[in-house]
Amino acid sequence: MEPVDTDVTGPDEHDGDTSFGGQAGDEPDGAPTLGDLLLAVEELWPESLAEGWDEVGLVAGHPAAPVTKVMFAVDPTLEVIEEAVEWGAELLITHHPLLLKGVTSVAATTPKGRAVHRLIESGTALLTVHTNGDSAVGGVSDVLADALGLQDVAPLTLAANGLPEEGIGRVGDLEDAMTLGDFAARVFGILPSVAGGVRVSGDKDGLVRRIAVCGGAGDSLFNEVRASNADVYVTADLRHHPASEAREAALNGRPYLVDVSHFASEWLWLPAAAAALGNVLADQGHDVEIQVSATNSDPWDFILTPG
Repeated sequence: MEPVDTDVTGPDEHDGDTSFGGQAGDEPDGAPTLGDLLLAVEELWPESLAEGWDEVGLVAGHPAAPVTKVMFAVDPTLEVIEEAVEWGAELLITHHPLLLKGVTSVAATTPKGRAVHRLIESGTALLTVHTNGDSAVGGVSDVLADALGLQDVAPLTLAANGLPEEGIGRVGDLEDAMTLGDFAARVFGILPSVAGGVRVSGDKDGLVRRIAVCGGAGDSLFNEVRASNADVYVTADLRHHPASEAREAALNGRPYLVDVSHFASEWLWLPAAAAALGNVLADQGHDVEIQVSATNSDPWDFILTPG
């Protein structure tokens, strides 16, 4: 497998080259099995790092089936599944689970049932890497922190079954202080373009340097953010009451809040995850083509703003 390239654009800006290793159309002899892929994924993102409420791991697929193409995506939506099937992926790895809550039927009369049927009928396996992908070294928040240029990064909360550098969320420092307005512009610039954009709470001209981040919904971590002495907290899905209460509890207005798209904050991890898996498989002598989904699964299409 050739070296992978992690410098890719957001899902609305793809130039058509989102592959990681291998050549389209190649079908190498002795392809690894899905079981081999599961071992490689476990090496990178151990299931033991997943939160107790989470559901991660193999959702559909036979461990003995050969795998030559793998697609990474944030969400296992029907559109993403169709993209994977059309490309010929034998394995779709998504960050979000398809079956997080219990179901009593997977009949094709429901969206989740149609997804399960399409996966099985097309021979496409589905694997979920969720909070284990958040917590692991090189996970969602690590990638977000790195993209923002943070240094001396540490977890906001330690993983119960992990290393000291593993856990949910990250906090670190910018090389130089900057205004909140300029920092928010940096956040906007690194994320794929989505309808919701970036919302900011705080003094636009206030200087910031210590930054806390949590890819995905992170409004349960405000106590940890305050304890970290962060000037700013970057996360997604901030609801009215938690955000309002955080502002009321802020010391000298801090931490300021930067609210981003859930999808966009986690999409950044996909190219890095694809590269990491490609490297592990290459080290094991496997030649697998890995691609990041070009589907924007952010649920919002447009936004109206004053002025």
